[in-house]
Amino acid sequence: MLFLRHAEIAKKICTFSDEAAMRRRDFLNLAGGALVGGSTSALAQQVYRVAILTPSQTQWQPRTFRDALQEFGYREGVNLKIDVVSGENELGRLPKLAEGVVATGPDVIVAVNTPGTRAAMSATSIIPIVSAVVADPIFLGIVTNIAKPGGNVTGVANLGADITSKRIALLKEIVPSAERIALFMHPDEPITTLQIQDVERSSAALDIKSKAFPMRTLEDLQQGLQQAIQWKAHAVVRLAGQGFALGTETGRLATENNLPSMLLQRRDVEAGGLMSYFADHQELWRRIAAQVNRILKGTSPRELPFELPTRFELTVNLKVGKTLGLTVPPTLLARADEVIE
Repeated sequence: MLFLRHAEIAKKICTFSDEAAMRRRDFLNLAGGALVGGSTSALAQQVYRVAILTPSQTQWQPRTFRDALQEFGYREGVNLKIDVVSGENELGRLPKLAEGVVATGPDVIVAVNTPGTRAAMSATSIIPIVSAVVADPIFLGIVTNIAKPGGNVTGVANLGADITSKRIALLKEIVPSAERIALFMHPDEPITTLQIQDVERSSAALDIKSKAFPMRTLEDLQQGLQQAIQWKAHAVVRLAGQGFALGTETGRLATENNLPSMLLQRRDVEAGGLMSYFADHQELWRRIAAQVNRILKGTSPRELPFELPTRFELTVNLKVGKTLGLTVPPTLLARADEVIE
């Protein structure tokens, strides 16, 4: 009973904080009405607070986000304060951290990835939330309508429905003989299901068999690679989701074990992987900043469409290709956004 009483008190505190944040935001909007017209001088009259709730520091683009907000007229230390709260790769910490963020009454919460978004949604139904780089927002229960989210959450997605099969198809352009594909994923990541379903639907057309290998830690990754080798895998594909911190290690260790790899970010390829193909996260974070700007200027998140990825980035490491004895087709090189030689 004592636990329940504490939970009730905590809920009331969070509700009070949410209402206080709403009153504060309404007052600021009235006091700086010229801001709606885009006046830079109005922006300087008040300090907006944006909270970043992220599973880890590696899962957002601080420089891109800050630079984009600066282009909209916001200056940290002048009319903007950004608080970053990280779970440091421990997803179980996010709900409690989200409650702490809500208690501070920010004007907007930028919730990174699915775990961050779910934690923020559980903590508040009032403070505007911009869900950053999640997968399918309807499948994940974040919104019920892409065009008009209808609640206090909008955002920017980073994963198309058939992106995983496209990634494997690109990998097979370099390694056409690859039939056994090892999928490395975080077992606690809800979007893993979407990606595996996509692979299963496309397996016949791609002429592949796949097997998933879970990883939470570097040790899991090392063990998984040895298991993949025993399974006689021809290539490695890292699925989107948690495990970003292991991206560089996935590519490097795959190459050391003579396995071509399809990764998610340019830096993973620069660290020694074969290739990557995924949504351009710098573009996504600029769009996230644009949504934050519109909310700070008075637009309700319920009226802001949940945006889908439009630009994807392909990176190929020719040096690694040569190490693995592979020839990268000129047609693929011509489509690459970056080629590492």
